[in-house]
Amino acid sequence: MTVLILTSEEDVTADMVVVHLNASGVPVIRLDPADLTGGVSLSGEYVHGAFRGHLQAADRLVSISGLRSIWVRRPGTAATRAAQPSSWLTEESAQALYGMLRGSDARWMNHPDAARRARHKPWQLRLAQRCGLPVPATLITTFPQAAREFADRYPDLVVKPVSGAHPQDPPRAVPTSRVAPDTDFTAVAYGPTLLQRRVPKRADIRLTAVDDRLLAARKATLADADPDEVDVRFASSDLPWQPADVPPRIAEAVLSYLREAGLSYGAFDFAEDADGTWWFLECNQSGQFGFVEVETGQPIARTIAEWLSRPGPEPHSRVNGSTTRVC
Repeated sequence: MTVLILTSEEDVTADMVVVHLNASGVPVIRLDPADLTGGVSLSGEYVHGAFRGHLQAADRLVSISGLRSIWVRRPGTAATRAAQPSSWLTEESAQALYGMLRGSDARWMNHPDAARRARHKPWQLRLAQRCGLPVPATLITTFPQAAREFADRYPDLVVKPVSGAHPQDPPRAVPTSRVAPDTDFTAVAYGPTLLQRRVPKRADIRLTAVDDRLLAARKATLADADPDEVDVRFASSDLPWQPADVPPRIAEAVLSYLREAGLSYGAFDFAEDADGTWWFLECNQSGQFGFVEVETGQPIARTIAEWLSRPGPEPHSRVNGSTTRVC
């Protein structure tokens, strides 16, 4: 059976996993939904109570019933590279592709429905609380007065986007920034603003979860680091990421988070304070892991490949009252 990877051609992180799949002899097909209806084709037939579906990409044809797993890595928007793209064609193509795939018996990393919900940061924060992960005091508001009162209670704040990235093409990461003590919060009324108590951190933590396998990495904060550099993605420190042990309570809470969210993969970001507490910041359901593996040597790509390679369920369809294997 075949592994299907939905991602862009330029995704080098996916390349790391494909290497392991190829080495283990597991068939894999990789396609970008953005290439519908040019370099990618699909067909699905629903007749006599049975479904027969096929996908074709790069001169390879694969049966949808023959998929063991589907990795939704970083797919493009459906049909955006078609000869005559349109919002209508995008919707039609997305409905056709994901609708057919939802009807397969393949395992997902991650299922589109779970992934869509998991992207909402307010939902993440509440789920993290319920699962027992420490969450810094946070406010999301369009009330200037609420923002001012929150700043009075927590004078040392950061501000970050609710959605995580600016929707340009390609999307641009928006850094987390400190809030000045004399900030005028009037502009909060024009758009939801996320304010969060700053964690004076001694390290950043990236915990990559693949099913029940937890791989954590730690990047220490320099003692003389600029306190305004709160976002590790934009910090000037050249200290490397190093493997780290996961505290048992954090491990239990993260596994609970994954179960409740319906995720088989998640990239968790924490800030470690001076007492060693790991404060939950967010969970990216399709977060990058290549930079961590390169610096720490942790076998993240291999672990993902092993999960994708597990034997899938025996696909069957019911035809005329009898059970028949779909080939």
